[in-house]
Amino acid sequence: MNNFLRNIDYNKLLGRDPISTDTDKIHNFIKGKRVLVTGGCGSIGSEIVRQLVSFGASSIIVYDNAETPLFYLEEEISRLSKDIHIRFFIGDVRDKNRLEEVFESFRPNVVYHAAAYKHVPMMEANPIEALKTNILGTKNVADASYFHNVEKFVMISTDKAVNPTNIMGASKRIAEIYTQFLNEKSNTSFVTTRFGNVLGSQGSVIPTFVDQILRGGPISITHKEVIRYFMTIPEACQLVLQASVLGSGGEIFLFDMGKPVKIIDLADNLMAMMEKFVEVEIVGLRPGEKLYEELLCDGENTLPTDDPNIMKLKHTDLDFKNLIPDIEKLSKLRSNDFYKIMSLVKNVVPEFKREN
Repeated sequence: MNNFLRNIDYNKLLGRDPISTDTDKIHNFIKGKRVLVTGGCGSIGSEIVRQLVSFGASSIIVYDNAETPLFYLEEEISRLSKDIHIRFFIGDVRDKNRLEEVFESFRPNVVYHAAAYKHVPMMEANPIEALKTNILGTKNVADASYFHNVEKFVMISTDKAVNPTNIMGASKRIAEIYTQFLNEKSNTSFVTTRFGNVLGSQGSVIPTFVDQILRGGPISITHKEVIRYFMTIPEACQLVLQASVLGSGGEIFLFDMGKPVKIIDLADNLMAMMEKFVEVEIVGLRPGEKLYEELLCDGENTLPTDDPNIMKLKHTDLDFKNLIPDIEKLSKLRSNDFYKIMSLVKNVVPEFKREN
C-alpha cells in the first residue's frame, strides 16, 4: 500500500495546481529561532519539522507521546541535516510538568501546536478524551508559552470547529477561543490556522480508500453528496508557516483550499489513477459528521492578507467572562458525565449542535 501512496499525484487527484507561497518570508522568520512542535510525529507535525529544517531553525524540539513514530522521525531527520540541533521528547500535552521541563530547558521562540485528537467518530465515542487533549492539552501548551514569553504560538485548528456538530470540532473551537483570550493579556502573539482535510495524512480518506481498493473493495462512502475541502500535507504546512509570519496576535487564518470536492468523485478519480475498479458502498453518515464543512462561524467575515492564499477573520468581540470557570468545570468531569460534558461545551460554544 505504501508504494501506491507514494506514487499518488495528489494535485492531479484534486484537479488543481499546487498552492505556493512566499518562502523567503518564512525563511527570514524561522532562521536562527528555537522552535517547539507538539504532535511532532503526526502527519502535519512531522512535515512542519521537515520544513523547519529546510528554513534554517537553530534548534527544533519535537514533542509527541508516540514512541515508535518519534524513533523513526529521528532516524529520518538525522539523515536530512547534521547542522541543526534537534531534540526528541516523549511527552503528553496533558502533562504540565513534562511541558514545563521542556520550556525551561529550551526556551522556544516559536511554538507550533499540532497535537490533537482529530477523528470525529472516535471522539464522539470518547468525548472526555477530546476535552483532555484538545482543550486542556492546548491550554497547558498555551499557558507555558505565555509564562515563558514565547514570541509566537501557532495553533493548528480545523474547519470542523466552525458551527460544530461533533465534540472534536467543538473542543477545537474552545481551544481557539482560549488562545484568543490569552492573546489579549500576553506579550506572546497567539495565532490560529484553520483548514480542512489533509490528503494522505494518517487515517485520512486516501490511505483508507487505497487499502479498500487493494483488498478488492468495496470503497465505503458515508453519503453520495458529502463534500470536503482538501489540501496536501506540504501545502498545509507551508501555509501554517506563512500564517505564523503574517500573524501579529489574535488572528484566525483561513487557507484558500480551492473548491470543495465530492468524496465519491475523489474515489472515482483514485480508482482511475490506480487502474483498479471496485464497488462503491454508501454506508450513511457517521456520528457527528456533516454533509459539508464550513470555513466561517456565524457572524464571521474575512479580510485579505499579503498572501493571496491566506485570509484572516475580521475581529469579532468574544465574551471571555465564563471561559475559565467553564474549562475548570470540564476538567473535573469523567467519561460517564456525558450530558454534563455536552451541556458545558454548548455553554462555551452556543452554536454547537450534535448531529447523527
